[in-house]
Amino acid sequence: MTRYVERFIEKILLISAITAILGVLLIFIFIFMEGLPVLQKHGIMHFIGGKSWHPADSEFGLLPMIIGSIYVTIGSLVLGIPFGIGCAIFLAEIAPKKITKFIRPAIELLAGIPSVVYGFYGLVVLVPLIRELFGGRGFSVLAGSIVLAIMILPTIVSISEDSIRAVPREYKEGSFALGANHWQTIKKVILPSARPGIITAVVLGIGRAIGETMALILVIGNVAMVPNSVLEPVRTLTANIAIEMGYAAGDHAQALFVTGIVLFVFIITLNYLATLVPKRVGE
Repeated sequence: MTRYVERFIEKILLISAITAILGVLLIFIFIFMEGLPVLQKHGIMHFIGGKSWHPADSEFGLLPMIIGSIYVTIGSLVLGIPFGIGCAIFLAEIAPKKITKFIRPAIELLAGIPSVVYGFYGLVVLVPLIRELFGGRGFSVLAGSIVLAIMILPTIVSISEDSIRAVPREYKEGSFALGANHWQTIKKVILPSARPGIITAVVLGIGRAIGETMALILVIGNVAMVPNSVLEPVRTLTANIAIEMGYAAGDHAQALFVTGIVLFVFIITLNYLATLVPKRVGE
């Protein structure tokens, strides 16, 4: 009887996995088929290499949005990775248990806050602050990078902390036995051993950042131009779809689906890179 139950559960789990894969596949097919007509009409280089986005004139250059997404994502990583990994080291190796029990739930709470709340905070606090300190409109790559850096912190901190804690205790004890102090052990032994998990956390953080929409719409200015500095407004791929899909029609709507195809390729590539990173320390 137990054997039949196990087989039944295995079949249910297999069906669940296949359903999830089919769901993603159907979404990709739908987006691709909707964007294919205008893609065939103008050619892929018109979208990837074009710098002008004027749907009324049949100009669908996505290069400003691609660069904008990359700039904002890189900015969020530059700001978020040091704080995220530093916080993970503190929680795993330095902080007393009483402090850890307080800080960890607070960080996990960040993951549950709706993205629009982050965007509203950036609109009310960060944008005026950047405008006052650096000039300009305040809506900028910098504002988007700061908001995204806060949003990716839970992912980076949680996975990095788990990776650091997964390092065998014998490694640390062996380092101490050789005369290394705590910081030398963290730097030379623990972090190198936890590197695969930390890289995975960063890759997942990139995926979280590049797919964000609502928070960025409120703080980046949404100008479809290649920015010359971090203080200039920008538009991302996700923002481009969210802003214009409500009123787009014809080639314009199909061009937005091409935007979705480009974004989809970005996400798939990042997820593939994440699978290449060993999931367990020591593999």
